[in-house]
Amino acid sequence: MRMTERTPRVARYPELIRDASLVWLASGVVGVSFGAVSVTGGLPVWVPVVMSLVVYAGSAQFSAVGVLLAGGGPVAAAATGLLLNTRTAAFSLAVADTIGRGRLARLLGAHLVTDETVAFALAQPDPARRRAAFWISGLGLFAVWNAGVLAGALAGSALGDTGTYGLDAAFPAVLVALVLPALRTDSAVRRSALLGAALALAVTPAVPAGVPVLVALAGLALYGSRMGGRGRA
Repeated sequence: MRMTERTPRVARYPELIRDASLVWLASGVVGVSFGAVSVTGGLPVWVPVVMSLVVYAGSAQFSAVGVLLAGGGPVAAAATGLLLNTRTAAFSLAVADTIGRGRLARLLGAHLVTDETVAFALAQPDPARRRAAFWISGLGLFAVWNAGVLAGALAGSALGDTGTYGLDAAFPAVLVALVLPALRTDSAVRRSALLGAALALAVTPAVPAGVPVLVALAGLALYGSRMGGRGRA
């Protein structure tokens, strides 16, 4: 009964499906790249597939797998992904009322919280449209992302050397694309990125692979806390 009651609500907003489909398409392309590079880099097919189902966070997944492929251990990879994903806590608070009050809705909705889904929902003018936008974009994005990762992982096992196709550059390229808009518009983010990069470069000769990424993130956290203290003052 509940499902039949919800279906007409979604059907009322075909324009939301149309707009969200553009994000789905872009996500699917990135998902294919993630799956392919993960497998051609040496990971088994199930790793990117399970990670996408359980973690479901593009930037965190790219960073974690990047650490693994660079020779870092699973602890360093997991820590990198977790640090990058802490921002979703604030996103979840922003859409807490939009997700719904039921336990199942909150559990599923929390897993679907991403930059794109939250931005799409908050851009709507009223609560009903915000809720529809969140679930339409969230469920569609989850399905397309995981389908793309699976397709890329399966195809990646037949590609061979990633250098032949240029896929070995996909991780840094995607990560740069993710942060480029913020670097262009926010001077504080630029200073944070420069600080993190400087710290990572400084420790690279002396620490194992994967650790420089963690040091960079720690530097960004220190800078962010300093800026927060100034704002309160």
